[in-house]
Amino acid sequence: MKFTKQLIIASLVLPLTLGATSSFAHGDKEGKGPRGPQQECRMGGFDRGMMKELTLTDSQKEQLKELRKDSREAMKAEFDKAPKPDMQAREAHMQALKDLMMADNFNPAKATELVKEMSEKRTERQVHKLSQQHKMLSVLTADQKETFFELQQERAEDCADKPHKGKRH
Repeated sequence: MKFTKQLIIASLVLPLTLGATSSFAHGDKEGKGPRGPQQECRMGGFDRGMMKELTLTDSQKEQLKELRKDSREAMKAEFDKAPKPDMQAREAHMQALKDLMMADNFNPAKATELVKEMSEKRTERQVHKLSQQHKMLSVLTADQKETFFELQQERAEDCADKPHKGKRH
């Protein structure tokens, strides 16, 4: 029973710890700071370097700029609309996790419920991200899309060839 509790605690704490530490690798707001391998090798990104290789027209550049601006404003409006409930929901979730871990007996049903809740939120964020990427890709011509995916493939191969730091399992 003790090992099970340790395993559950580790499975909850580890992702939170890794998420917090990885945020330091992203650098400053302008994207000029240090970058970790996950930033450098992420898939599906619309980084400016890759977009420059697509030889976009001025109209396409403007459309992409507008899409980024609209997305940023929508996120800001969403946060401004309800920052407190989001913080309260996060605090309630963290309290529920703490209560689960501090209980005398482990409750698998409650743990499952909490994990499903986290998974649903992650899924919502991922769908929103894919929607934004689709909007940006819709600005490109068929040839540019093909070039974009070729560049992505090259980047993936380069990243696969790079030695990864850390422990291997």
